[in-house]
Amino acid sequence: MNHLTDLLACPRCDATRLVKNSGMYRCNGCKTEFPSIDGIPWLFADPDATLGEWRNRLQFELKRLAREAQLLRAELDGHVPLPQTRKRLELQMQATMDHRKVLQVLLAPVGLQSLQATFESHLALRTRLPRDQGLHTYYANVHRDWVWGETENSLALNEIRQALAARNEHGELTGDTLVLGAGACRLAYDMHMAFGANRTVAMDFNPLLLLIARAVTGGDSLQLHEFPMAPKAMEDFALLRELAAPAPVREGFELVLGDVLRAPFRPGCFDTVVTPWLVDIVSEEFPALASRINRLLRTGGRWINTGSLAFENVEHSRRYGPEETITIVTAAGFGQPYVHENTMPYMCSPASRHGRQETVFTFAAEKNSEVAPPHRYKALPDWIVTGREPVPLTPSFQTQALSTRIYSYIMSLIDGRRTIEDMAKILEQQKLMPQAEAVPAIRNFLTRMYDDSRRTP
Repeated sequence: MNHLTDLLACPRCDATRLVKNSGMYRCNGCKTEFPSIDGIPWLFADPDATLGEWRNRLQFELKRLAREAQLLRAELDGHVPLPQTRKRLELQMQATMDHRKVLQVLLAPVGLQSLQATFESHLALRTRLPRDQGLHTYYANVHRDWVWGETENSLALNEIRQALAARNEHGELTGDTLVLGAGACRLAYDMHMAFGANRTVAMDFNPLLLLIARAVTGGDSLQLHEFPMAPKAMEDFALLRELAAPAPVREGFELVLGDVLRAPFRPGCFDTVVTPWLVDIVSEEFPALASRINRLLRTGGRWINTGSLAFENVEHSRRYGPEETITIVTAAGFGQPYVHENTMPYMCSPASRHGRQETVFTFAAEKNSEVAPPHRYKALPDWIVTGREPVPLTPSFQTQALSTRIYSYIMSLIDGRRTIEDMAKILEQQKLMPQAEAVPAIRNFLTRMYDDSRRTP
């Protein structure tokens, strides 16, 4: 019988295999110990720091939900002119409180610490997780995966089926398959059940998504609220859904919590790597990521990618299109890929008016040569991590520092009596800016503050 440790390498020092002992994973090289979260290996390069970051983020989410319920209660205690509005607010408040309780139970394995800090403290001390990839970023996908998404899930699986058939006349998975950025794991589950892989490893960095996947693929059902973005009717603002898999997953399905950019696996140990809706959202340059995928595959192994291919970068030269993407893939040690594009529904909840169509770009490429591995990924520069090097005075820092000082000074002038004109005069007296320029600047700043105060946190 194969064990997961056959595939694992230390994400901290890279070269050493991990050994499992009493539920923990240990690197005998750098002596780092990696815990398990309800049986799921927690294989981040700095496991303690990352666990602390997630605990902080999870506590913040619980604080946010509690505050949301308080705000709904306050609105209900005020003047609500329409009976339908009161009914909707009561539904949302109860669902929010129930959802908070469910999250506390689901996330208990992460080891939530005491919830003593204020909401504002957590807001100010957010941890260094990807800014657009938080606890609830893909929560809606959970319901697509395990409740109402039969059409979308089938089409996603068919993209993989066609890619396999293009490289393998039997359209099967052999050996070991890795799904990076697996989310709530429906695609990984469907692939494992349909294509005959000996072993499928589904990895994601979000503990909520994998804890849900562990329960559902293991044969349990979960009750979780869906909160559609654009509800069709009053009862659709918060729906209690039952999440369940068609059948318990067969043997050989493994879950791993880890970072795609420091993947905890031995070089050349996978026959197939699948990256669904991933390559255009990670923070690393695509050529470097392509080299990392190469390193995970054995020679002759396949890389299958599917997703909308919407690269975002401050530099326009790195917002790659399909032709550039294929050029980068072949330069990273892969043969000419099979390419397929298909328009399909995406996140079309039956309770929401917000579903859309996406043109999905799928490619499958075979590794035909090794390439030089990219440098070890660093999320932050050393002057932040170690705290022992001078903080560089970059032009952007200088601009931000000046803006912050001015905004802080404007905030200090707000006393409930001064007008915008009064504050503009003071700025001119302090020789910060002329009064004529200060008035629109103060108005714009206060407009943003006002708008922010009216948005959902």
